[in-house]
Amino acid sequence: MSTTMVMTATAIPAPPTTTLTATQDPSSQQQQPPQPCCPNCGTALPLLLQAQRQISDLQSQVRLLNEKASAAVDRWADYEDELARLRSTLENNNRQQRQSTSTAASSAPPTTASPSRTSFLPSSLHSNTNTSVANRISALLSSSPRKPLPTAPQVLGVGQDATTEDLLTALSREQYLRKEAEGRLSETSREVEDLSVSLFEQANEMVATERRERARLEERVEVLERREWEKKERLERLEGAVGRIEAGRRVLGEPVPVPVSVARGEGVEEGGGMEEGGGMEEGGGMEEGGGMEEGGGMGGGRDDGMV
Repeated sequence: MSTTMVMTATAIPAPPTTTLTATQDPSSQQQQPPQPCCPNCGTALPLLLQAQRQISDLQSQVRLLNEKASAAVDRWADYEDELARLRSTLENNNRQQRQSTSTAASSAPPTTASPSRTSFLPSSLHSNTNTSVANRISALLSSSPRKPLPTAPQVLGVGQDATTEDLLTALSREQYLRKEAEGRLSETSREVEDLSVSLFEQANEMVATERRERARLEERVEVLERREWEKKERLERLEGAVGRIEAGRRVLGEPVPVPVSVARGEGVEEGGGMEEGGGMEEGGGMEEGGGMEEGGGMGGGRDDGMV
């Protein structure tokens, strides 16, 4: 085998120049400062603080209404105690009045004849005097009607009527106050129920909103993870393509330039030129064009020359 060889090779067309354009996400062009959010659910911190303030306000309102309801119940109990006391007082007064009436009727003193002046006279004069006195008394009784004297039961009856009227007035007033207290208590209970219902509705709405935000964030995380996986796959393909290009250049005997960006590990990973622009992967320079790998130009020509 001779040591000299004649190399006849057709001129290899220069690979098409590819322009690398880095596209950026419109959302990344206008970078906004990140807002603080919850590390567990991802909800924005201002929304959580506002919801917490609303919940604390509603809880304070419910607490105030509960205090009002308890005060109304206490007043209602006081009214009932006062009403029972008035009833017992009325019964005691009636019983005392009945006892005093029966005592006055039973203890009426019998009328006893008091010694008169005629008892000291002689018997004949005494009989004449008794006759004349009896005649005068009968004449007086027949001439003028007898006026009835007020008795003790009548006086007690007048006092009893006045006391009964006062007690009835107090009873009606207490009944009115009791009805008013019951109305306020029912109104307070209704307000407490309405506030409880609204509080639970707001809490359910907040929970539903938080769940929706969490689902949206989880979906966003899945999309980002999928993009990261695609980037890694593209990077692996690009590294394989670069390795094949270097192998082809070594076969051709050309020096293999090492880009500074590739040597530092910044060209493919950080710059995003080979990944997003699609220079080597999608352009088809060496991998899909078939220059060194599929065409077989240099390898086949050299073997033919040697044969």
